[in-house]
Amino acid sequence: MRTVRAYAASLAALVALATLGAARNDGPRLAIARLQYEGGDWYANPSSLPNLIEAINERTSLRVDKTEGRVTLLDDRIWDFAFLHVTGHGDIRFSDAEVDRLRQYLLRGGFLHVSDNYGLDANFRREIARVFPDRPLVDVPLTHPIYHLVYDFPNGVPKIHEHDGKPARGLGVFIGDRLAVYYDFSSDLGNGWEDTGTYNDPPELHEAALRMGVNLFVYAVTSRPAA
Repeated sequence: MRTVRAYAASLAALVALATLGAARNDGPRLAIARLQYEGGDWYANPSSLPNLIEAINERTSLRVDKTEGRVTLLDDRIWDFAFLHVTGHGDIRFSDAEVDRLRQYLLRGGFLHVSDNYGLDANFRREIARVFPDRPLVDVPLTHPIYHLVYDFPNGVPKIHEHDGKPARGLGVFIGDRLAVYYDFSSDLGNGWEDTGTYNDPPELHEAALRMGVNLFVYAVTSRPAA
């Protein structure tokens, strides 16, 4: 784990951000939303986000809304959330209007986390290339803060659930220096966040997944550009 000083500094920055947003009533809530999309089972892993939210509330001084939001890209409530989560097993399709809305959401400081629940990969890569044709999906360097902000992951995103023997990879889209999209491929953090016993994965992988999820959320809300 990072030093207490580094962790406290990160949380202090977040508290300042959240307080400013509340006072001006123009910032996103400390909340997580699941993105509803056409073409696949966006509702997969139903216990994952509640468990992640509980972990964030228990392990940090943040106070995240206890209920996950559910929004489409064209829902105006999307601006209320600093963190969008996408999962599923198959196709994912965005309309032209949704592509434009997601691009604007990310350019304005939003954060998108995509967890491949197996089978989503080719479809997600196709759609994110439509969102940012000039910004490639690249491996996130192991030195990036997202692997060290709260919990230390020197080897990158952990391998949580086995599908086809491929190594876990953390991929992302950067806007300047800010990581705006994080994609866990062949890791399946979403499975790891589910209730213990849902799968045959050992408890230590459930813990590793939650720790990585805490890092993702803290990074998402502390890396937003100033208004």
